[in-house]
Amino acid sequence: MRYFIQLAYNGTAYHGWQYQPNASSVQETLNKALSVLLNTTINIMGAGRTDTGVHASQMYAHFDSDKKLETATLVHKLNSYLPKDIAIFDIIPVSDEAHSRFDATKRTYEYHINTIKNPFLEGLSWYYHQDLDMALMNEAAKLLLNHTDFQCFSKVNTDVNTFDCTIFDAVWRKENNRLIFTISANRFLRNMVRSIVGTLVNVGLHKITLVDFENIIKSKNREKAGFSVPAHGLYLTEITYEYLK
Repeated sequence: MRYFIQLAYNGTAYHGWQYQPNASSVQETLNKALSVLLNTTINIMGAGRTDTGVHASQMYAHFDSDKKLETATLVHKLNSYLPKDIAIFDIIPVSDEAHSRFDATKRTYEYHINTIKNPFLEGLSWYYHQDLDMALMNEAAKLLLNHTDFQCFSKVNTDVNTFDCTIFDAVWRKENNRLIFTISANRFLRNMVRSIVGTLVNVGLHKITLVDFENIIKSKNREKAGFSVPAHGLYLTEITYEYLK
């Protein structure tokens, strides 16, 4: 039987989601926990990959088991067994053909900037104190919806078949002393959100114009785009499947 697992994690201590032979990852930590508790080798497949230090308030993965599981009991056991920076919310029986990565129709990320130094947000938000023109940044963000090729925001030497992504929404909002950028798309390229945010920050600083921003997209050149903002302000917040409510 195949099961989806819904979880969240603080990515500070991990070198991303994906298994790495010489570094701690969320995937490896979950594999070990499930393998111990189910007394068999389990290899989970995630809905996507988050980079080193990136957080997830909602992540899905799937795994297979030869026997029917008591899901509520397993959720409780996993939460007791796993480290404090990983939380399991649900384990859901799905069809054998269901796939956490390929079946996802939309993914949403948030990037958090705190404008006043706050020790309780250290490692969970990027502290940036310079004034940013959020209205202009939102005008630039709207331009993203007019394009599909985002090679300029992709990490170089990335092994992908296409740089095309469909962006459904991209907007900034302010909550007290925090600026939050929300972006949703059918898929994302490696480092894409962090480089988009860095380029939008340059718009907000009036270093580049809206015309410059659109020309950067058209250039397909990562060197023309802005800096990559720190990983610890980035959160994977939602993954959508047609068959999950």
